[in-house]
Amino acid sequence: MSDRHARFPDLDASRIVFEDDAVIVVDKPAGVPTQAARPEDDDDLPARLRRFLAARDGAEPYLGIHQRLDRATSGVVLYTKRKDVNRAIAEQLEGRRVHKRYVAAVEGFRGEGRTLRHRLGPLDSGLVHVVPARDRRGQDAETIVNVRARNGARALLELELVTGRTHQARVQLAAEGAPIAGDRLYGKTEAPRLLLHAESITLAHPVTGAPLTARAPVPPAFEHWMGQTAEPLAEALERAREERYALGRSRDTDAFRLVNEGGDAIEGVSVDVYGDHLVVSLYDDRAVENREAILDALDRLGFAGTYLKLRPKQANVLVDARNEQIAPSLPVRGVAAPAELEIHEHGLPYLVRLGDGLSTGIFLDQRDNRRRVRELSRGKRVLNLFAYTCPFTIAAAAGGAVRTVSVDAARPAIERGERGLAHAGFTGDHHFVVEDAFAWLSASRKRERFDLVILDPPSYSTVGKQRFSTASGDYRPLAAAAMAVVAPNGYLLACSNHRQTVQAKLRRLLHEAAREAKREVVQMKDLPAPPDFPPPFGREPHLKSILVRLA
Repeated sequence: MSDRHARFPDLDASRIVFEDDAVIVVDKPAGVPTQAARPEDDDDLPARLRRFLAARDGAEPYLGIHQRLDRATSGVVLYTKRKDVNRAIAEQLEGRRVHKRYVAAVEGFRGEGRTLRHRLGPLDSGLVHVVPARDRRGQDAETIVNVRARNGARALLELELVTGRTHQARVQLAAEGAPIAGDRLYGKTEAPRLLLHAESITLAHPVTGAPLTARAPVPPAFEHWMGQTAEPLAEALERAREERYALGRSRDTDAFRLVNEGGDAIEGVSVDVYGDHLVVSLYDDRAVENREAILDALDRLGFAGTYLKLRPKQANVLVDARNEQIAPSLPVRGVAAPAELEIHEHGLPYLVRLGDGLSTGIFLDQRDNRRRVRELSRGKRVLNLFAYTCPFTIAAAAGGAVRTVSVDAARPAIERGERGLAHAGFTGDHHFVVEDAFAWLSASRKRERFDLVILDPPSYSTVGKQRFSTASGDYRPLAAAAMAVVAPNGYLLACSNHRQTVQAKLRRLLHEAAREAKREVVQMKDLPAPPDFPPPFGREPHLKSILVRLA
């Protein structure tokens, strides 16, 4: 078994809660889809279960699919193992003779139990809404609710879904003023995950006709939330690992974020995967106090080595990044990586340094944007501002850019960018400039135009006497200067990782910049952050990206 298969296994055998020669019932972890959102990921539960059974039994299994659960919901999912039993299962489901019991944790539910009846509209833009009874698009939804436990305003509910509509329990409880805790779509009650669990399924066995009940224990996260106690690190880490399964098993990408602070319910901690190594960043005093426990838990995942970075509390606080107390040059667990390590994104090689200060040479949250740049660059002239070590330039070259210009004030970073481009095997018209981006743009406005300009400035920077701060309003004039060098019908990829600059504000700044640059905006397209960078509950991702097309 390869290391990546061991670190991101298809399935833990303990997740099988019932199995015979006719059916198998699995306790699905939260974060695992029951149908493939993208076929190339091959990370859905049926695919993972097939691989698990094939490895266990030495033969390709048959799986009949009759049930689905939302990705964020955990609990029982039944599959058939023989084609001849499909009809018996299907008839029971269609006849509503299969009883499914769920458990949900909520705030604000009144009474001890009642039956919820609503009419639910069709799925629209990822959401389902309660619609009037006369709305022909709607379907009747019925859920029987009983209270299993209470702690103040919090309640643990037992649900029987009489009907099986999309997002049924989530929508109905939200409509009753008691949304499920951790529901990012329909609720505002924070929790480490969506606290909805399919606890049991009861039906007649498709062969013998005998009653069959399969149960999946309620995850500990429910108990911790009800008791208002912190979830153990090991459980949060296991859930994050399930969420990153597709990346962990990817054939062409081996660098990604495993833990994204509060977005993965591990406050003050981020963990990045670089091939066989981890880089752990600690952001607050509590995380630093627990560093040994955190490092020990990560060490058990089986990576070759772990590097540590202690981050300043404020992004605009300057520290000595090469201080061994802040960023040790050697791993704090395991063995060292090569001084210059090759990692891969979508098959492209990039060089990183894990023990060289706080930064590694690549920002992993820009992985999907680099893929977009690669797709847009064929035959284009590309300008990469604040290029750092030039990962965007490598992506543009891979996409077939006819010319690239990379600008950064730091000579060592630009020199690493030149070396990285050569290492990736790209030659041609690639120009590297060591200069402040503002100064370069001011001097370039009457010269060359570019079909694609990449603008990804730091939130704060100081070059000589020149200071840049997104918070102080410097982004708009910078974006205007960048738009001035965009060719007709060209694109600006504008990014900001300033946490207080929300997506709507970035759009407004870009519209203002276009007016200042006297450029007409044809289209602005919001670009989603990659899935391995989930934001904390109720907040936007820290990276905001917008692709602007100019007339």
